[in-house]
Amino acid sequence: MLEGRKQAVSIRMSAADVRKVKRLAQRIGVRDSDVIRFAVKTMLSRLGPLYDQEARGRSLVPVFVESGPDLLRFFELDASRLEAIINEGVEAGKQVDRGDVALLAMAGAREPYATLMLSEMQHRNGNPGDDAGSLRQYLYEKYVYRGHTESHATTETVRANGRGD
Repeated sequence: MLEGRKQAVSIRMSAADVRKVKRLAQRIGVRDSDVIRFAVKTMLSRLGPLYDQEARGRSLVPVFVESGPDLLRFFELDASRLEAIINEGVEAGKQVDRGDVALLAMAGAREPYATLMLSEMQHRNGNPGDDAGSLRQYLYEKYVYRGHTESHATTETVRANGRGD
């Protein structure tokens, strides 16, 4: 098939979701298929690094910080599967610490333990703040802005509490 040709795809959706798509399309004056294409293109844009086979390790942190909770719940990903997606085939210096992957997984499952761990980290570092923003800030600073640091406080804390293995 030629790359520029469009292809029809069949998807199964709940009746409630179909009604929502129809209402949205009607309200903004477009076809149902336009709403669905928008949703797919938006999702592909947000998750772009995941379909890039070269993106691994630290480069996937923003995807899971921004979309992780939705991805983890919808696809029922656990910490071990998340770690494999992020770190499989990545050299040691570019991996995401196991404890940080566990935090991402716990935050995605909205487990109170993730909130507790983040709160403990904040108090130790002397900068309490909001939990969701703080997890985002912590992970972005460690893996995106500064890159990998030698500090493994989160990993050690998670392991010490029996949650990282």
